[in-house]
Amino acid sequence: MLTLIKLGGSVITDKRGTEQADDATIAALAAELVAARAAQPTLQLVLGHGSGSFGHVYARRFGVHTGIAADGDWMGFALTAAAAQRLNRVVVDALLNAGLPAFSIQLSASARSMGGQLTSWAAETVDLALAHRMLPVVYGDVAFDVQQGSAICSTEQILASLARRHAGPCRVVLVGEAGVFTADPHRDPMARLIPRIDRHSITAVLAGAGASHGVDVTGGMRGKLEAMWSLVSSLPDLTVRLIGPQPGVLRDVLLDDRAGHGTTICREFCDA
Repeated sequence: MLTLIKLGGSVITDKRGTEQADDATIAALAAELVAARAAQPTLQLVLGHGSGSFGHVYARRFGVHTGIAADGDWMGFALTAAAAQRLNRVVVDALLNAGLPAFSIQLSASARSMGGQLTSWAAETVDLALAHRMLPVVYGDVAFDVQQGSAICSTEQILASLARRHAGPCRVVLVGEAGVFTADPHRDPMARLIPRIDRHSITAVLAGAGASHGVDVTGGMRGKLEAMWSLVSSLPDLTVRLIGPQPGVLRDVLLDDRAGHGTTICREFCDA
């Protein structure tokens, strides 16, 4: 089964600052990927990560996500892309140091979008990397947009694109908040984890979902939920799991679909 993983920008960076990578957390998550592959060598993994305090800061400053006019100042586009690449280099180097055959794939080199939505990119490179037992690493990036000039294509959009073109079983694992809660768990001690979201509960859950902490131009928690619900609605056999970065959780979920962590999203009733 193909597993598409996202390490959230708020997990691997401090989104309240500028270009502050969390090296210890990145190394710990890399070690969990190593452990999962060692326990189950047939795992097919694609890793994605957010931009956190790297690309998001420049994108917001220059309005890259809302669009740059054809005759506008495109320096912000270049600076945002460069910042995203810098974080990607940190992540890929940590994976390589852990012994994983990580291979960076730059979306902006081939991507096109329309109205902020990814429409095309050279995804075949991911297939080739998987065929050679490598670990493809994608990340949220800038794109040339046919409607608004420029856009930011989130990691969720990239993973959704890969899930839709994949012929076999597929799952998505988002490492960020420890799941979806009835209220903001950072502010409300009475917030309860929602273990499962399906077509019967998605409307109520979206109504209570808020933005992320820190700078995020890709929609925060509500944006992630909307993107993932759109995906599971179009791919009925797909499941999405939202989990936290706590030690052992990522490894557990990769090795056992029924591991009791986080929130599971699926179209119909699903075990969680």
